[in-house]
Amino acid sequence: MNKKRIFISMHYMELGGAEMALLGLLQALDTSKVEVDLFINQHTGPLMAHIPPKINLLPEIPAYSAIERPLKDILLEGHLPIFLARLWSKWKYSKYLRSLQKEQQNEGSITHYVFDAVSPFLPSLKHLGHYDLAISFLDPPHIVQDKVDASIKMEWIHTDFSTVKTNKEVCGPRWAKNDYIVSISDAITEQFLRTFPELKKKIIVIENIISTDTIRKKADAFDVSEEMPHNNGEIHLLSIGRFSDQKNFDNIPDICRHLNSQLSTLSSQLKAKWYLIGFGAQEELIKQKIIECGMQEHVIILGKRENPYPYIKACDIYVQPSRYEGKSITVREAQILCKPVIITDYPSAHSQITNGTDGIICPMDNASIANSIMKLYEDVEMQQKIKHYLATHDYGLMSEVNKIYKILNIS
Repeated sequence: MNKKRIFISMHYMELGGAEMALLGLLQALDTSKVEVDLFINQHTGPLMAHIPPKINLLPEIPAYSAIERPLKDILLEGHLPIFLARLWSKWKYSKYLRSLQKEQQNEGSITHYVFDAVSPFLPSLKHLGHYDLAISFLDPPHIVQDKVDASIKMEWIHTDFSTVKTNKEVCGPRWAKNDYIVSISDAITEQFLRTFPELKKKIIVIENIISTDTIRKKADAFDVSEEMPHNNGEIHLLSIGRFSDQKNFDNIPDICRHLNSQLSTLSSQLKAKWYLIGFGAQEELIKQKIIECGMQEHVIILGKRENPYPYIKACDIYVQPSRYEGKSITVREAQILCKPVIITDYPSAHSQITNGTDGIICPMDNASIANSIMKLYEDVEMQQKIKHYLATHDYGLMSEVNKIYKILNIS
């Protein structure tokens, strides 16, 4: 029997939720049933090294690598058509933004403007042959739709569309060209369909797949006690993610200040230490907030970590204080490692956690987050209840890959 051929497109392999979700999917795909070609625009990011050997990684093509790298670099390398196309897209996008009111300018269409502009200058990938399924794992879908020959074309969406405005005239026609649109949760589906109700027949749910065995093995890879020393009277909190507005890490110093004030009423020796793993544009803002709140000894930026799992294993409580999420991979990873988790009540939060059963959902204001951490710390019985539930339930969801096999008529 001939194997079904699958093409998967991805931007790059930096440390991020979508990249981790892709690795989970790649690990779950059975290469005795399917042949998988992975095309990555830029062969950059620490997660490149974690692509499973069973997956055929296609060579990087210079024109595709120029789509999102700095304009100065691509101009010096001679990618003049893509350079000009990207300038044109920036102008068109900025013109569109100026047409919006300020409250609407949390706008997520920029990559569609860029890919619309550069697509005509990207070489075809049809020489790779015919595929049974082509997947665009991260929006937008232009490469799969314009450059790949496939019977079925599918796009993943990871974004909560209640928090991000999109230009329907630009994005809608592209999403409509897909045979399937994959949402990672029922909540994401609901929000997407409020904006694009006409696409209801195309959307399916395939939850993020995580290899539980891999995570548990990596959690034991090394000791972090020097970086996270567990002194008496210290509570270790951990948050992981890009240092961006979405993740709300800029408020962690103030939350930690509130929390330490509450802890001091129990004991003068009791202190919280909050560790941050990640990187991004808001790092300087977070450092500034740490100083403003006097939390230099309590909020510690660890920076990029290719393997964050030993740090999750070492923490007491994992906290995701995000302003919005699709469905956080790091929350699921913390649950796999049986850590009590606290998340804020962003729109899709209840699709991630059952409050009081496998974690805690709290209001988003700083004082409430601090109160929730304090309550969970004091309620040892609740901590044990959550840990027991996590230990007895499957958070890897490897069986989700069967939904792809069903589409391909693979038994």
